[in-house]
Amino acid sequence: MADIKPTFSWLKKRPLCLLGFGFGSGLAPVAPGTFGTLPALPMAFVLHLIGVDGWWLAALCALLFVWGIRICNHTERALGIQDYGGIVWDEIVAMLLILAFVPFYWGWWLAAFVLFRLLDALKPWPIKWFDARVHGGFGIMLDDLIAALFALLILNIAAWLI
Repeated sequence: MADIKPTFSWLKKRPLCLLGFGFGSGLAPVAPGTFGTLPALPMAFVLHLIGVDGWWLAALCALLFVWGIRICNHTERALGIQDYGGIVWDEIVAMLLILAFVPFYWGWWLAAFVLFRLLDALKPWPIKWFDARVHGGFGIMLDDLIAALFALLILNIAAWLI
């Protein structure tokens, strides 16, 4: 299959790809991962307001992770490009997981966002190791899950020190 330059019109015809591209946020011409992480913030806010937070949100993230393997596999195949930067479902799920365990306060959410984006972009060990060796939908989802777990560890250490 030939490589495809996705557009919002292309995504609207492919619902799984629309999800893979974070409802279109992954189409951002620069920093698609950063823009693709943004939908997690209002999603987590609404979920928090209706009582889905903490371990309930983490359980939802587990389901979204499993579903994300299929979404990312499908989107990657539809594009004909491995681990395309605009596939951001993984960023959304990872950010939701982080927000499940940080205080419901804008400062913590901002710190979580910045730290996660930094870890996801820089890919320190072992994130980079997994990113290079595990491919397909599972690989796309896995490196962001590991970045989220690292972010949670760092944020919990920061909370303990404060």
